[in-house]
Amino acid sequence: MSLSHTAAEYMLSDALLPDPGGSRAKGLRLGLPSDRLLKFVTVGLPLFLVSLAFAREFSAGSQISCFSPTNFTGKQSAYVDTACWDSLVHHGFDAEGQAITKSLWALKVFPYSLLVVAVLMYMPYLLWRYAAAPALHSDLLFIIDELDKSYNRSVRLVQHMRKVQQASAEPEQFWEEYERARRERYFEFPLLERYLTCKQHAHSLAFIYILRNLLLLLFLAATCLYLVFLHLNIFFQDEFSCSIKTGLLQAEPHIPPLIPCKLVFFSVFQLISVSVGGVYVLLLPVVIYNALQLCQWDKGLLSVYEMLPAFDLLSRKMLTCPVNDLNVILLFLRANISELTSFSRLNAVSALREATANKQDIDTVVDFMTLLAGLETTKPK
Repeated sequence: MSLSHTAAEYMLSDALLPDPGGSRAKGLRLGLPSDRLLKFVTVGLPLFLVSLAFAREFSAGSQISCFSPTNFTGKQSAYVDTACWDSLVHHGFDAEGQAITKSLWALKVFPYSLLVVAVLMYMPYLLWRYAAAPALHSDLLFIIDELDKSYNRSVRLVQHMRKVQQASAEPEQFWEEYERARRERYFEFPLLERYLTCKQHAHSLAFIYILRNLLLLLFLAATCLYLVFLHLNIFFQDEFSCSIKTGLLQAEPHIPPLIPCKLVFFSVFQLISVSVGGVYVLLLPVVIYNALQLCQWDKGLLSVYEMLPAFDLLSRKMLTCPVNDLNVILLFLRANISELTSFSRLNAVSALREATANKQDIDTVVDFMTLLAGLETTKPK
């Protein structure tokens, strides 16, 4: 055997992908990088700020400071602070001098409302986890396994073609058989292509993906509107007039009708609300971008695999409307590209193919490997 044939034999044997050492199921990521970022920020930020607010409340003690009359004892002043904090109602007068009241209870429940916001932000991810992730997980496992197997089948096919070509006494007959086999699609991978075509006509994953992003967009917008409402109605009033002349104290003449009070925690709540609202407004374009990813195909991954013999999902114009399960699977295949071992090798072959002078002579990976094996890529004259 010549040196070139020996080198080709070693090259082809080394081109085969080894069997994965561990289970791929544990390494699959069922969330896009942008989704993980959104989950971390939308859920983690309000929880973090609420924990700081509660820590300050426990460390600072009373959240309100009322200016009681000078003749009040210490216990009476403490009672005034407690009563005004429990009621949290502002008593004032309008332009006509009529008495009006304004409830400030939204300030008291503001930390708990942020807890509700965090729970709401987590609900779209729970929907994806239990409604779509199991089906997506099985689809990714099957497609990744089949793509790697298709690559190995192509390499073994080249190895067999080398042996047949070397043993053939009539090279012209060998190339005629090869061309006929390619025309009649003997090298195709029907199971994988038909599975991908089936996923192209399914829409359950796409529906849940769009629904998750729409829910997240709705919750972000609702939270921003809630914070704007608080700022316009409450968060510019850190002082209010409190009345404690109720119940048994209603007939006491030495108690003034109104006692001025100041909210100690007011600046902290303002800072928290501005931080949450500002970050959520910045995240709105990210959510919209995630939803719009389904409006176009990710053709880069499948175009690399079109170098495999008869794998022409793109060239046969089978990709129509991009809003379907196949496009969702392609997005998550891109996120799990490290699990797809054959992609890096085919991508390298594709780069070499682009740099080749006679591009028309290299149509598939079979042609490329046949060229490296020392065979002719065109039928001999």
